[in-house]
Amino acid sequence: MPNERSWIDVPGARLAAEVEGDPGSPPILLVHSAVVNRRSWDEVVPHLLDAGYRVIRYDMRGFGESTAQDVAFQGHADVLAVLDHVGVGRAAIVGNSMGAHFALDAVLAEPSRFVAYAWLGGGISGFDKEPSPEEQALFDAEQAAENAADWDLATDLDAQIWMDGAGQPPARVRPEVRAAFKRMDRELLEPGRVYGNRQKADRPAIGRLGEVAIPTLVVVGELDTVGTRASADLLAAGVAGARLVRLPNVAHMIGMEVPDTVASMLVELLAPLPRWS
Repeated sequence: MPNERSWIDVPGARLAAEVEGDPGSPPILLVHSAVVNRRSWDEVVPHLLDAGYRVIRYDMRGFGESTAQDVAFQGHADVLAVLDHVGVGRAAIVGNSMGAHFALDAVLAEPSRFVAYAWLGGGISGFDKEPSPEEQALFDAEQAAENAADWDLATDLDAQIWMDGAGQPPARVRPEVRAAFKRMDRELLEPGRVYGNRQKADRPAIGRLGEVAIPTLVVVGELDTVGTRASADLLAAGVAGARLVRLPNVAHMIGMEVPDTVASMLVELLAPLPRWS
């Protein structure tokens, strides 16, 4: 299938993007987490292509192949810029972690651009919940490792939090998946990377969930953080008709852990909709 790679110039950054699938197929935009890059979707994409969709993904500012300057920006504006660049009027959008947060802000900013939304282990702008003591200890240890420039330790702690799930053994996750996570996360910790100065959405999503009027899927792993699980409950309760799926024995990186399951749920969400472009 066609695979187009391109660079998208936005104020203060250059975003690396790729589009796979037939140009006439309904487009889906995938937005990655803040501890990986667009390659975190590698095992999901083939299933979506086989199901007849066109898949768009990009590296957020400073992530993967994208570059950035230290200037103010809003994450959802980059989401919309990617759609504009590839000439997509309307898309289904899927986000993991911070990518789900950006995606939700984009849906609220320009609702006519989106036909469906899938939130995978994400966040909600304007909402935070205190971590558990065990999670806080890991967060503190990871920050201390970064302050000490111990990048390998910081990467391993990130894997414990986001890939394994706090308190879970490393062997819980397929070794090749854990290794892929650590490769992506490790490069993000290298000195010299610039991520820009991210600004909050002008109107936080937490007070606007009732405005989301498209089919919405909320997926959370039962081994994810307490904050993420609380966000899932709030989003599912606040968006009319949203479907909430809790996955046992899955943590934060849902698309990496269970790509087949994610793809099946996305196809189930999108299949009843009229074709879009």
